[in-house]
Amino acid sequence: MPRFDPVRVRGGRYRSGRLGRHRRRALAVGLAVTATALVAAGPRDSDGARGHPRARPPAHTASASGEQSARPRGSAGAVTAPIRIADAATVRLLRPGDRVDVIAAGETVSGGDARVVARGARVSKVPEPLEGATDGGALVVLSVPRGTAARLAGASATARLAVTLC
Repeated sequence: MPRFDPVRVRGGRYRSGRLGRHRRRALAVGLAVTATALVAAGPRDSDGARGHPRARPPAHTASASGEQSARPRGSAGAVTAPIRIADAATVRLLRPGDRVDVIAAGETVSGGDARVVARGARVSKVPEPLEGATDGGALVVLSVPRGTAARLAGASATARLAVTLC
């Protein structure tokens, strides 16, 4: 068998030194990637609601005199609006914290006259139905902005209301 010279790989001798020099950079890149992944997969708004997350208003606002007025989170102009939903069975599916869209269906012969009155309204309370009540629907208490509450009141006077779970 003929004699061969040993096989040498170029740069093999200095590979561990190069790794040592770039260790800090590799660690910084690894930390950046990990932080990005944690932010992307981090916890969401956990108010127990299903559906759309609610936007958080500032915790407090400054008045013209410079005073700070503390306002609880989630109450920026929100009011509670009791509405009667035409289908009582649909209301039994709702729980406090759910998000719903409220739809007003007009009393027309064609049946195609429907419009969305409130989007993403939070269910505050689902009262128990009264005993002996006729089949006039069921009551739901929603937390909505003041302007939406006025539209809901107007729509409930002229149309039948329905909800869809968001």
